[in-house]
Amino acid sequence: MSILQAIRTFLFYLLLGTSSLLWCTLSFFIAPFMSFKARYRFINVYWCRCALWLSKVFLGISYEVKGAENVPDRPCVIQSNHQSTWETFFLSAYFEPLSQVLKRELLFVPFFGWAMAMLRPIAIDRDNPKAALKHVAKKGDELLKDNVWVLIFPEGTRVPYGTVGKFSRGGTALAVNADLPVLPIAHNAGKFWPKAGWIRTPGVITVVIGAPMYAEGSGPRAIAELNDRVQAWNEQTQREMGSLPPAPATPASTDQIAV
Repeated sequence: MSILQAIRTFLFYLLLGTSSLLWCTLSFFIAPFMSFKARYRFINVYWCRCALWLSKVFLGISYEVKGAENVPDRPCVIQSNHQSTWETFFLSAYFEPLSQVLKRELLFVPFFGWAMAMLRPIAIDRDNPKAALKHVAKKGDELLKDNVWVLIFPEGTRVPYGTVGKFSRGGTALAVNADLPVLPIAHNAGKFWPKAGWIRTPGVITVVIGAPMYAEGSGPRAIAELNDRVQAWNEQTQREMGSLPPAPATPASTDQIAV
């Protein structure tokens, strides 16, 4: 990282942290008197747009969206690969209102956590996976019925750019049980905003929104099949944008005669 880029990165995080503290503090006193949709826009949309603007001005990271016409009129389950913090900013600002899964401990952080608690997040205890899964299913279904987008990162955690983690079935199970589609999203944010370290590379992040995917039937088999389709689409889309190496060629089948 050059000295100039290091200075710009320092200024970015300084302004991001300062704006977060000020905005969350202000939201704590103002947002409780707003409706949920207005509260979400005030707390999350405006600040996340500010974060995206700061990343463009100081880090030189902008973005392009492909497939915006695929977004359905009614909120559903969003499933995206997870490589960095950037996509959390983007998706929280692009879809509103939106709820996502987060660690319960975050809600206890003064002002930041208190502000997040007003956005109806799906807060889970990661030390108790069974209870967490049940809570995601119950809370997620309630949110979808209230026309709130539910964001699921099926890989469970951020993965390094150039790799993809195994997709869990929690998001597709939520969609199937709610009789709603999964909206698949793929991006290459990790190329410019890596999972680890402070280095940020200027460039244009590509976000691809796929057509909504519906389950063929119901039950565990339909959930698994839909989950496989969502992961296959994500991997193929990442390959097309150069984030993943080409899939290995399938050997051609040949007829052999035993002698």
